[in-house]
Amino acid sequence: MEASAGLVAGSHNRNEFVVIHGHEGPKPLNTLSGHVCQICGEDVGLNTDGELFVACNECGFPVCRPCYEYERREGNQSCPQCNTRYKRQKGSPRVEGDDDEEDVDDIEHEFNVEAQQRNRQQITEAMLHGRMSYGRGPDDENSQIAHNPELPPQIPVLANGHSVVSGEIPTSYYADNQLLANPAMLKRVHPSSEPGSGRIIMDPNRDIGSYGFGNVSWKERGDGYKSKENKSGQLDMTEGRYQYNGGFAPNEPEDYIDPDMPMTDEARQPLSRKVPIPSSKINPYRMVIVIRLIVLGIFLRYRLLNPVKNAYGLWATSIVCEIWFALSWILDQFPKWLPISRETYLDRLSLRYEREGEPSMLAPVDLFVSTVDPLKEPPLVTANTVLSILSVDYPVDNVSCYVSDDGASMLTFESLSETSEFARKWVPFCKKFDIEPRAPEIYFSQKIDYLKDKFQPTFVKERRAMKREYEEFKVRINRLVAKASKVPKEGWTMQDGTPWPGNNTRDHPGMIQVFLGHSGGLDTEGNELPRLVYVSREKRPGFQHHKKAGAMNALVRVSAVLTNAPFMLNLDCDHYINNSKAIREGMCFMMDPQVGRKVCYVQFPQRFDGIDRNDRYANRNTVFFDINMKGLDGIQGPVYVGTGCMFRRQALYGYGPPKGPKRPKMVTCDCLPCCGPRKKSPKKNSSKKSAGIPAPAYNLDGIEEGVEGYDDERALLMSQLDFEKKFGQSSAFVQSTLMENGGVPQTANPAELLKEAIHVISCGYEDKTEWGKELGWIYGSVTEDILTGFKMHTRGWRSIYCMPKRAAFKGSAPINLSDRLNQVLRWALGSVEIFMSRHCPIWYGYGGGLKWLERFAYINTIVYPFTSLPLIAYCTLPAVSLLTGKFVIPQISTFASLFFIALFISIFATGILEMRWSGVSIEEWWRNEQFWVIGGVSAHFFAVIQGLLKVLAGIDTNFTVTAKASDDGEFGELYAFKWTTLLIPPTTLLVINLVGVVVGVADAINNGFQSWGPLLGKLFFAFWVIVHLYPFLKGLMGRQNRTPTIVVIWSILLASVFSLFWVRIDPFLSKVKGPDTKQCGINC
Repeated sequence: MEASAGLVAGSHNRNEFVVIHGHEGPKPLNTLSGHVCQICGEDVGLNTDGELFVACNECGFPVCRPCYEYERREGNQSCPQCNTRYKRQKGSPRVEGDDDEEDVDDIEHEFNVEAQQRNRQQITEAMLHGRMSYGRGPDDENSQIAHNPELPPQIPVLANGHSVVSGEIPTSYYADNQLLANPAMLKRVHPSSEPGSGRIIMDPNRDIGSYGFGNVSWKERGDGYKSKENKSGQLDMTEGRYQYNGGFAPNEPEDYIDPDMPMTDEARQPLSRKVPIPSSKINPYRMVIVIRLIVLGIFLRYRLLNPVKNAYGLWATSIVCEIWFALSWILDQFPKWLPISRETYLDRLSLRYEREGEPSMLAPVDLFVSTVDPLKEPPLVTANTVLSILSVDYPVDNVSCYVSDDGASMLTFESLSETSEFARKWVPFCKKFDIEPRAPEIYFSQKIDYLKDKFQPTFVKERRAMKREYEEFKVRINRLVAKASKVPKEGWTMQDGTPWPGNNTRDHPGMIQVFLGHSGGLDTEGNELPRLVYVSREKRPGFQHHKKAGAMNALVRVSAVLTNAPFMLNLDCDHYINNSKAIREGMCFMMDPQVGRKVCYVQFPQRFDGIDRNDRYANRNTVFFDINMKGLDGIQGPVYVGTGCMFRRQALYGYGPPKGPKRPKMVTCDCLPCCGPRKKSPKKNSSKKSAGIPAPAYNLDGIEEGVEGYDDERALLMSQLDFEKKFGQSSAFVQSTLMENGGVPQTANPAELLKEAIHVISCGYEDKTEWGKELGWIYGSVTEDILTGFKMHTRGWRSIYCMPKRAAFKGSAPINLSDRLNQVLRWALGSVEIFMSRHCPIWYGYGGGLKWLERFAYINTIVYPFTSLPLIAYCTLPAVSLLTGKFVIPQISTFASLFFIALFISIFATGILEMRWSGVSIEEWWRNEQFWVIGGVSAHFFAVIQGLLKVLAGIDTNFTVTAKASDDGEFGELYAFKWTTLLIPPTTLLVINLVGVVVGVADAINNGFQSWGPLLGKLFFAFWVIVHLYPFLKGLMGRQNRTPTIVVIWSILLASVFSLFWVRIDPFLSKVKGPDTKQCGINC
């Protein structure tokens, strides 16, 4: 990818491909007069006849003979320019696949007779010398062989002085006369079976380590490791790594060891570990859960056997609600049975994959940022997210940032262009002074001592200069925003006068712009910057684009074509990287040889800025992220929550996890029926399709990559037709899916890659494929995150929950009541859609790899909106009881009252012990309980109605929000009143319960002291509703001239009670007695 390539726009369906802004396409054919090789930069040279050497007779692409022969021997044997297969030139050896030649008299060079004789003689001498020197000490002649310049260079020299070649590596592998110090070349190939091929037959009685098998140019080990090797007689092959296209794969075999690995105790330790909850905290918690379950059963039994005869309707309603609440509690509680925490060791990650003086072997990562409307998602917020990505603490050549503009906005495009220019100054400043966080808006707005831990004398001066640069950058972005507020009639035009391709947001071609890449991606200090790519997928009328899920799948494909990193990290445009080592935190799990092989994604908790101190509407959602997610991590892993998640690319492609080693079969004598071998019952249908889940294309175990990045045997697992049906009709993308460890062929033409990238983001590319069904982000719900994670777990993958001490990512959350309720409405609507789809966890995925407690958690995530129906009914019962004088519970005895007391004690005990082991404060826990009621009686209720109308009747109902008033100042948005339909149900519940309290108290005053006893139970339930809806009432009333809302509430309540009490006493009116019925005989 070249940063200077310009904007590439096109449509594969319409056969359009346009380059804007002076795009540099394929380099023109150089004339042969240059005599310069376009691969190595050396002179092309002459052929055997003394004429200019021409490698390709089709296009004449200048390539020298060494590059030509290397390409024929080790590469794809074709011209980098026209992809035509190279023909054998005179003087070059024959390779496999060459045509028969009758008119060329070049037998000597064709079969390379002299080279084979020379190799055979050198290997014979090495074998003889190796046998003669075997067992000699360091003072013998053998100790000088390693430094003997007369030793044939084809024989690799080992650190222990032996000059031998493994029997599994043919001598032709060393034909380029180089020592194999690169572990990437130490791949196992099949030995040649031809006689005289130069193989060494190893003695089976000798230790394989004495031959140096697979380990050449060893570095010196520590004394402790040497002594350990001498004692054991063999290497301790416990952990290792193997190379893949610039990195090392996380799913390395445990029995393979890299000879260049620093074998220190620290480097050999695992990269992460589980931290179980202390038994003193978790055991009482589990005991209380069991006790609560027993008490709940006794309580429900008592309620069913003791109906209220004079209020049978109220009693039956309350019983149905309580049974639903009990089932909902079970689904929510038991997935938290095995909570765990995790720790990562970044220093061990560096010791293993970042050795001093060598290129970093950390795996590449593609980061995705999605945005739609720049007027609702400010470009400055997106720019801060991108800047935090570009300045992350990770090797720059392994980081690629893709920004998806699903609105095809020129404002987003120009803002990203400005961001790429500012990044040239911002990134080196961040890395020089190691600042946190690396989003400039957040960093410069921090109210902390920014000089803490800073000792460079130039820091203050450079910080001031950088702050001035950022303020100028903000002005430029604000100018673009102001310009975009008025759209010209003829549409937007670019700087060169070209019309903006995305003027029609619903009908435009796909667009790709590489802002930062291999060329032109340098900062002010001359260092390389990470890649930054702008992507806007094609949109046409009549096509289903699937909103965010479709945009994310487009990013998956375009990134696979351009960079193809084995791991991906997706972020919302308002979620910046708060911890510059966040990617390393995730790699401690993904690249761990013990843990990472079966991990599909690593989920980070969501943390937020700009929330009021009291967190009135539970925006932080601490109970979910610090309690529920830890519980799921102890089972099969947390659910995917939409952002802040690092994926394994192969898991998104629908592949299953690698299988562990099979247990050995038990050897029995077959003398008893119970000990005999089991007869395998014939399976009617071995496919998992009958269980609700399609079988993955193949598992990742037992697959090794070849020299060119993928193995032919792996490609043959499916026919080409099946691949196209699964992934789409793009050969470049299909080829990338076969590369488990990622990477792009080095011979790939950047212009061809961009053309293929335009193809994979075309609007019709997903037609008749499995995208959105089995691959990538799954379609069918506005909460595509739940479905995507659920599909991976059903295939047997597990996920990891990573909670670093410093929050990895931070974002913004709606602090206004109406905005918060609409956010919750969207989440609940997605759950209802999943409940009514074929992917419902209640009936989907049986027979796969989903664990039962994990299934409970997924069922809870899709049925919780339906709790709104019994919750609204239950919140209405106290008001009805107060207004009618009836109650849902009959008069109970002292013994029966113990059931109620035990139930309430177990409820509070569960909450207290959860807060104890999770570290959640009581205020956060209480805010979560309050908003559970607020959201349940408003957003969840409307989500159920809207979901039923959408699925059953096809009616799409939207609840709009209209701003009525707003206050300025800090957290002014918190007090802004925005009327929406969602406010009606909770407001109604508040009013009727307040009226019920007033009527109930008035009735008790009228009826005397004996009526206060039954009233207390009714008042308790009414106040339970009012207290839980109190934050909603505060948001409904706004600031009210900064008068505390609690004062207003209690003023109205006490004034009403006092007025009724005053009327009942009548202190200023005389008592008028009626007639005496005994005297007058009138029945009054």
